[in-house]
Amino acid sequence: MADENENPQVPEPDATDGETDAAASVSPEELADAVEADERELTVEDILNAANAEVEDPTDEHLADLKRVTAEYANYRRRTEANRELEKERAIGAAVSVLLPVLDDLDRAEKHGDLEGESAFATIAAKLRASVERLGLSKFGEPGEAFDPQKHEAIFQQPSSDVEVDTVADVVETGYTLGGTQLRAAKVVVKTPA
Repeated sequence: MADENENPQVPEPDATDGETDAAASVSPEELADAVEADERELTVEDILNAANAEVEDPTDEHLADLKRVTAEYANYRRRTEANRELEKERAIGAAVSVLLPVLDDLDRAEKHGDLEGESAFATIAAKLRASVERLGLSKFGEPGEAFDPQKHEAIFQQPSSDVEVDTVADVVETGYTLGGTQLRAAKVVVKTPA
């Protein structure tokens, strides 16, 4: 038994002990540098330096992204402006449409001679007509103009030898447009060639 205590046997290294040998071959300074690099966090200065480097020398990918975003914004603005104009015209059209019967009554009063002179009624009629014209409302449908089924609604046809094409003989109800939108067709009596 004395022999066993004097000469202890050392176990031979197996395959897993090779990793510990490799770790043992790394110097303590290299190990400290590696740990310090892993623990090091990015500072604000590091992020700003990286951003400035990208601004000074942008990559093609970032330029393509910037161009795409710029184009998307320009399209968005164009679409928004077009929608804004459309909604503005629609709102004005809705407000003015309510006034069309009043304008019809003013036309009838004018035909009967009720708007002559400097009467209060004539002044109010003139102001109302001027106000709706400033909003973009314009009337159409005059006797003598050519009949257009897109703009006119024929409520009566009378044959006549005086005309060669369909012509408006009388306007029963004036038509109105607001900007490029027709609010109401003119109701007319049409002279047709005999």
